Amino acid sequence: QVQLVESGGGLVQAGGSLRLSCAASDSIISFSAMGWYRQGPGTQRELVVRITRGGVTNYADSVKGRFTISRDNAKNTVDLQMNSLKREDTGVYYCSASRSNGISVRDYWGQGTQVTVSS
Repeated sequence: QVQLVESGGGLVQAGGSLRLSCAASDSIISFSAMGWYRQGPGTQRELVVRITRGGVTNYADSVKGRFTISRDNAKNTVDLQMNSLKREDTGVYYCSASRSNGISVRDYWGQGTQVTVSS
């Protein structure tokens, strides 16, 4: 069973930075894509950023220019550097990983880490 463990969340003032990390129990190159999602209070889970095995990234418009995803294949980690944080970035951030067998795709999720941005 794949395990994804997030870390690095916390409380930060608006304009500040946080770095989230996701550690995978499997080699991250075995996943067709990995990403970060978030769920704010009273909202649905939404995509923050996704990166494919080939390195193609897809950022939500709301975070473009402020957030950066990176990965370390040797450490099996995917990080999310978040700069210029805004109150609306508050939420639980989830790491995700997708594995395709050519026929179907299976998604895996971490337990989430809370990010709170205060004004």
